[in-house]
Amino acid sequence: MKDNEIINLYWSRDEAAITATANTYGNYCYTIAYNILYNNEDAEECVNDTWLNAWKSIPPHRPNRLSTYLGKITRNLSLDRYKLLTAQKRGMGQVELALSELEGCVPAQTDMEQIADEMVLVDAIETFLRSQPRTERNIFIGRYWYLYSIRDLAGAYRMSESKVMSLLHRMRSKLKLHLEKEGISL
Repeated sequence: MKDNEIINLYWSRDEAAITATANTYGNYCYTIAYNILYNNEDAEECVNDTWLNAWKSIPPHRPNRLSTYLGKITRNLSLDRYKLLTAQKRGMGQVELALSELEGCVPAQTDMEQIADEMVLVDAIETFLRSQPRTERNIFIGRYWYLYSIRDLAGAYRMSESKVMSLLHRMRSKLKLHLEKEGISL
């Protein structure tokens, strides 16, 4: 089923929207949740919560890309669950490690003014990523959005782990420079 058809089901408050969403995006959302939580039951619960949150938020929202909208909901729910769990033993520390790698090039949000500037930051990061070669961009997104481990990325792209780490380090440095050029203080 196409995204616009699924969204129309939500807008008409037809419960078939949840089934269609699960059939179309279930594996996608589960992968996001599992890469953060490394636990089947917690990942499944976050995915189910995603469907509930989608039901509650569509309408009034009408997402342009349903996959991105659902992925963001799943990711946020999974990160919230991760915070509740004593996460060091789950996920082999990948979430904390990946997020700590970004600390030096993405500003922390600590007050309402910074939260209001989030769209500027998102646009700047999207512009940066669009300017990168496809493989580098996909590795960066895999690490920092989907939270894949360095080992998994190295295997998927047939690179050594040290090459992936080096590539990510260079991209973080480039991102930091790009954000500074855009006037985003770090």
